[in-house]
Amino acid sequence: MQRSLWLGIALAAAPVVLISGLVVTVAAMGSPPATDAVQPGTVPAAYIGLIETYGRSCAPLTPARLAAQLYQESKFDAAAVSPVGARGIAQFMPATWGAHGFDANGDGAANPNDPEDAIPAAAAYDCELAKRVARVPGDLVSNMLAAYNAGPYAVLQHGGIPPFAETRGYVARIRQLEEAFAQKVTAPRTSATAAVAVRFAFGVLGTPYRWGGEGTPEDGGRFDCSGLMQAAYRVAGVTLPRTSREQWFAGRHVDRSSLQPGDLVFFAFDTHDPRTIHHVGLYVGHGYMINAPHTGAVIRFDPIDEADYIGAIRAA
Repeated sequence: MQRSLWLGIALAAAPVVLISGLVVTVAAMGSPPATDAVQPGTVPAAYIGLIETYGRSCAPLTPARLAAQLYQESKFDAAAVSPVGARGIAQFMPATWGAHGFDANGDGAANPNDPEDAIPAAAAYDCELAKRVARVPGDLVSNMLAAYNAGPYAVLQHGGIPPFAETRGYVARIRQLEEAFAQKVTAPRTSATAAVAVRFAFGVLGTPYRWGGEGTPEDGGRFDCSGLMQAAYRVAGVTLPRTSREQWFAGRHVDRSSLQPGDLVFFAFDTHDPRTIHHVGLYVGHGYMINAPHTGAVIRFDPIDEADYIGAIRAA
């Protein structure tokens, strides 16, 4: 079937109000206020209680900030081991764990690979570091995070975040990520930027799916699910990570009832665990998304209300 004919059929099948709503530019609003909780769906269910409890251990720490730090350290992998020997969900080095780890759950063993020990220990260590760098110029939270990564002496020596690329990237990434983990009271409205991304997605309806496709000439202009999202927002001036699991943390999370055209909608094998996200689409209104579904299919409209729907973000 010719692409132009397929697109005509697709548009005819879409609700008229859906199409008309996409050509209206809507003014963006600022970020909504955050509550002292973690946004549902952003953290594996087994860790929510620990993160929300110990994320309130001291003023410089919040549940969202602790969640972002743990995600940056290990992607919530309790068995993670780094090339230099850091272990567990909070990536404690053996010497640091020996000095600051403890048996938080009272099972008789202080284990950095046990999140019930490691998450409380990470929070306590953050709070201790915050005290140690409290008189250092600059932002206390950023200095605390830098001390977790590079050690407090490096922060004291340099009078702030050390000039190490790894440490500066670590701090910047967590400060960016914490907004994605923070529960919001309300959701902002659709932006003009999102409308540009949706317009792009409409323009590639009917394009065959390609695993790993980013729409390049080498890909023959074809996309996979996250490649389509990345390309649509690149045209709109927004840089998204490459994979669907990374894109889950690339914006403000919004409830199903607050979805607007341009929101990214996600699907997971386990809807209580974002580590199992396997698909992403671009919401276009009325319960539908544009997505690149799978090998053998084309970019098309699909409903979002499926059993594996985990949630959505607003990237712009």
